[in-house]
Parts: sequence; structure tokens; C-alpha cells
Amino acid sequence: MKFATLHLPLAALAGLLFLTGCPDKKPAETADSGTSAAPKLPKAPVFSGDSAYAFTAKQVAFGPRVPNSKAHVATGDWLVAKFKGYGLKVLEQPFQAMTFDGTNIRARNIIAQYQPAAVRRVAIFSHWDTRPFADNDKAKKNAPLDGASDGASGVAVALEMARIFSQLPDSLAPNVGVDFILVDAEDWGYDAGTQAKLKNQLDGSGDSWCLGSQYWAKHLLPAGYKAEYGVLLDMVGAKNARFSREELSREKARGPLDKIWNVAAQLGYSDYFLFRDMGGLTDDHVYLNQSGVPTLDIIDTLPYDSPQLFQDYHHTTQDNMSIIDRKTLKAVGQTLTQALYVN
Repeated sequence: MKFATLHLPLAALAGLLFLTGCPDKKPAETADSGTSAAPKLPKAPVFSGDSAYAFTAKQVAFGPRVPNSKAHVATGDWLVAKFKGYGLKVLEQPFQAMTFDGTNIRARNIIAQYQPAAVRRVAIFSHWDTRPFADNDKAKKNAPLDGASDGASGVAVALEMARIFSQLPDSLAPNVGVDFILVDAEDWGYDAGTQAKLKNQLDGSGDSWCLGSQYWAKHLLPAGYKAEYGVLLDMVGAKNARFSREELSREKARGPLDKIWNVAAQLGYSDYFLFRDMGGLTDDHVYLNQSGVPTLDIIDTLPYDSPQLFQDYHHTTQDNMSIIDRKTLKAVGQTLTQALYVN
């Protein structure tokens, strides 16, 4: 996950003040979490947290997936091969870009389509690269990081969903096509808080973050791509992860957001998917929404009254396999899988 700027317009600030006054209560508009009167959930395949954990570990084992590195190329090749091995239609979108520090990078977005002929479609997004420097780290600010939660965990959820769908008979398949869209070059951006001594060479010419999603939004692949909604997975594998309802997600994809949060509640995952609103984040979903796909962001953040926005592992060398929790991966993956079976 990039350094995310928390946008708090007056309306959002007012909302936070309201929530601060009653921190244990849900906002009135979402008082019905789906736990009491909701109909029984339809049968859905079982998502394996153990398998998603193994997929996370495999990515980390390649080394930091920094664009232009051998580990980055090897990881991308492995991802393409895995999706093809599950019988999905795979498209690659190579592109070149310049980062804020003037580095010219070679990157690629990877699109894997399950049931590519289906008219109704849902997109699952995640970034698969890692930040080249742990600038939030107290001791190793210039060291690359494993990106176990920030990058690998979201990709792992996508891979496990692809794996279980590939094993389903047609009679048990969801009635939508699913596109797993892995965007690249998300995390090589300028953080004014930790890199103030550096010059942002992209200042005034565009966002230095989310380069892959910016490229995909301008060059849709498949051409003319349409989806009912999209879900961005960013930092979804850590212990004690908590997901709030982010502002832009509520504005652009409120229906899918409510469905996913209510499904999570019915499955018993309300400790992860909190009925708690938060301000807006600058993340890949900003550009994915601009592409015409209404997209919500599932991202691990701390409560609104905390002194920091993210857990301590964010953009540090602590973001390694020691923080990854099979239970968190299971909660996210099972919720998304089940939601595809709910109209």
C-alpha cells in the first residue's frame, strides 16, 4: 500500500465527530448488519486460509518484487503461469514509467479471467509489486521490504479464489465472470513525510503512486472493459487487521460495499469488517473508479482516533511473514467468495 493521504472534507470530519461521540455504535444507515433478518446465504466453495498463506509465502520467497529486479520478473512469470495452470485466460499489459526519483521502470499489469465469456463481471484488484525502500523503518529506511501484507496478501487471496473456482463443476460456478487484475508499480511513490529531503520529479505532472492502475485505467484491458463492481485488496493478511468503510468506496460502490460487509457479518467476520466509516484514501481504487469500474477498497487501517493511520508494519521491514495470519486471509477470502454468490 502506498503512503495514503487521508482526505477529510467537512462532511467527513462531521461524520468522524459523530462517530467519536458514540464509538461503539454503528451509523444509523447501517444499523442492519445482516446478522438477524438476512436470508440464509447460498452455498459457496470453501476458501483455504492455509493455501492463501502458502501463496503469500511463495511470493515473499522470490525476494522484494521491486520493478526492474530479477525477483520482480520471476514473480510475474510465476503469477502468469499459476493463473494459466488454473485454466484462466491470462492477458499481460507491459508498460514503462518514470518514478518520482527519476528511475525508468519496466512493469506489467496481469489480468486473469475466470469465465471470460460471462457478460456479468466482477473485478478483484491487488498490486503485486513492493516498495523499494522501507522509509517508515526506524533502522533500515533504505532497505527493500518483503511486502508480505502490503502486496502479497491481496495477490494470495486472488490466487486462492482462482484455484478453488478452477475446481468447480459448471453447476456450482458463480453466475458472474471474475477478473483478477494485478496492477504493478503501485508502491514506488513519494512520501513527503519520510522523504522530504528528496525531490519529487513527478510533482505537478501527476500522482507518483499507483502507476499501474493509472496506466490500466487509461488503456483498459480487455479493451472497453466493464464490470458491475470491483474490489481492491490492499494489506489484507496481517494479524489484527481491521477494515473500515472508506469514503470514496462508500461514494462510488456503496451497494457492493454494503453487500460485502453484510456477508462478512453473517459469516462471523465482523471483528475484521467493521461497521465504521472513515475518510478517503488515495489508493489504486481512485484510478480504478475513474476507469468506470465502481471499486471499493478493503484495506487494513487503525481506528480514526489513533495517532497513525496504519499498523506499525506499514512500509517497514516488519512487513514479513511473521505478521501474516491465516485467519485474516480466510476472513477476507471467504467473504469475497461468498459475496459472488449473493445477488
